[in-house]
Amino acid sequence: MSQERFQRMERLLGGEALEKLSQARVAVIGLGAVGSYAVEALARAGVGHLRLVDYDVVNISNINRQLYALESTIGKPKAELAGTRVRDINPACQVECLSCFVHTETMDLALARPLDLVVDAIDALSPKVALLEAVQARGLPVVSSMGAARRTDPQAIRTGPLSGAAGCPLARMVRKWLRRRGASVEFTCVYSVEPVRRSAHEIPPGDAPPDFLERGRRRQTLGSMPTLTGIFGLNLGHAAISHILGGFEAYKPD
Repeated sequence: MSQERFQRMERLLGGEALEKLSQARVAVIGLGAVGSYAVEALARAGVGHLRLVDYDVVNISNINRQLYALESTIGKPKAELAGTRVRDINPACQVECLSCFVHTETMDLALARPLDLVVDAIDALSPKVALLEAVQARGLPVVSSMGAARRTDPQAIRTGPLSGAAGCPLARMVRKWLRRRGASVEFTCVYSVEPVRRSAHEIPPGDAPPDFLERGRRRQTLGSMPTLTGIFGLNLGHAAISHILGGFEAYKPD
């Protein structure tokens, strides 16, 4: 593939890399604060096949940090909004939009082959563990985001194996549950080593608004920065691009 809209990618990495990206089939699960920016990176890198999965619709509290959240999109499905944006970035991209909650009963749909990579941007523990266990059972590679909320330091963000992710309570819990189920923790994730501090302004689970979470148990409404969640998502997208290309070293000029 060689076209003007991706010529900056081609000039940096070459036509072979661009062709690999155009042939890649990637599922992004979770299209919120982190997932929306991961999709943005993949679409603008020229990934040719994207499956975009999220059961939720935009609400007004998403506007501070989610790419698809605007006054004009409140109440609209995130998956459909993501698909529209991807097609506007790259009309040649083949896009599947699935407005469904990813857990045991919908896993076959979300992970239907062919797929080259799964990008996990789910922010709830139970469905995240279920997804990570399912991708391993199907032999699919995955890159995963750990907790981006309650962080303010972009220099504390890291990319590396889940087995070595330090300082992240979500990473610790995901490791614990995957090991209990006999699953691997040796896959790439994005996480932060910044200590998590509880804010006095956060809403306890019992005080969350009725529409806060339609599935699963209620969670805390956690404070989040638009900058940190976006950087998490772009790092997640970058990790996905690196995986597709087998690393960037082979494409660097001598």
